[in-house]
Amino acid sequence: MNPCTEWARPDAQLRDYSSNDENSDEENNNDILNTNEDLVVKRGVKLLPGLLEYSRLVDANVKDPSNGPVNSVQFHKNAQLLLVGGLDRTLRFFQVDGKKNDKIQSIFLEDCPIRKASFLPDGSRVIISGRRQFAYSFAHSFDLVNARVDKISPLSGRDEKSLEAFEVSPDSSTIAFLGNEGYILLVSSKTKELIGTLKMNGTVRSLAFTNDGSQLLSSGGDGQIYNWDLRTRSCFHVGVDEGCINGTALCTAPIGNLFAAGSNSGIVNVYDREEFLGGKRKPLKAIENLTTKVDFVKFNHDAQILAISSSMKKNSLKLIHVPSFNVFSNWPPSNRALQYPSCMDFSPNGGFMALGNSAGKVLLYKLHHYNRA
Repeated sequence: MNPCTEWARPDAQLRDYSSNDENSDEENNNDILNTNEDLVVKRGVKLLPGLLEYSRLVDANVKDPSNGPVNSVQFHKNAQLLLVGGLDRTLRFFQVDGKKNDKIQSIFLEDCPIRKASFLPDGSRVIISGRRQFAYSFAHSFDLVNARVDKISPLSGRDEKSLEAFEVSPDSSTIAFLGNEGYILLVSSKTKELIGTLKMNGTVRSLAFTNDGSQLLSSGGDGQIYNWDLRTRSCFHVGVDEGCINGTALCTAPIGNLFAAGSNSGIVNVYDREEFLGGKRKPLKAIENLTTKVDFVKFNHDAQILAISSSMKKNSLKLIHVPSFNVFSNWPPSNRALQYPSCMDFSPNGGFMALGNSAGKVLLYKLHHYNRA
């Protein structure tokens, strides 16, 4: 009634397989042996939408809070060092571990209320900019190795009174400053001299380099997004940012082709850059969770989180899950601890998130999905 399984019999004859089956088996075996991809997907690699697991840690600048609004926070590429800059004209460095967050150093710049400070991607220097009254503005370059501050003097042939907004190229070679009347000023990070200019039709209000640093995106007062080739210093594409009158914020994802564009109406549009260059005007998603001007948009290191914020309203910082583009429902915290957010950054491996606000604090959070800081 229950005969033996055929393969278990000692005298069982091997079944004849067709040549097609043999070929397909060989191909499958070769595919497995020739790939270095994981055969089993590790748990926890993908960030799930819905609830974000996080906890608040000791403030990053608890050892030396700022005496004014914080305008810049950024992690060094080694994830241990955090810079904090603000209107109290002091640039501070903290060793962030989530427990003590010791202060390493501070530099006082007598003539420069800091509007923005940013590490060069190679980690060697910090570019610092601000606004001066009754005089032409200039930026500073701080050498981390030699602890020396150099001025980036007023650029020859230019009369900008403010160099307070800029972006640094991923290869650390170029600093792009926002200039007057739609001009983008390209400055060499080595010589500190003007090496070229780009000209938009409207005013320029935001910039973002592509991952390889060969191209630049810009937006501003005409509601369009410009794509520039930095090798030829020419504009090769202009596209309308749907529903935007004044563009106020831009960022590109560290991996992939996504970029986000924020406007003064509070809407953030997320695009696929290849589709945008191909003429598709509809964004992948229009995020409408902010109601005031978007000041800041930023992807984390693996482009699974998009942060959007406005400094004009309390607790107005949202975290968006990518690619579902749903807002994490348990963020921001219900205790309104964020106050008026002015800047933020993710650590290089995503474990920490630092938020600067108008009260001079830098709030530090641990994102539990990411094991490393």
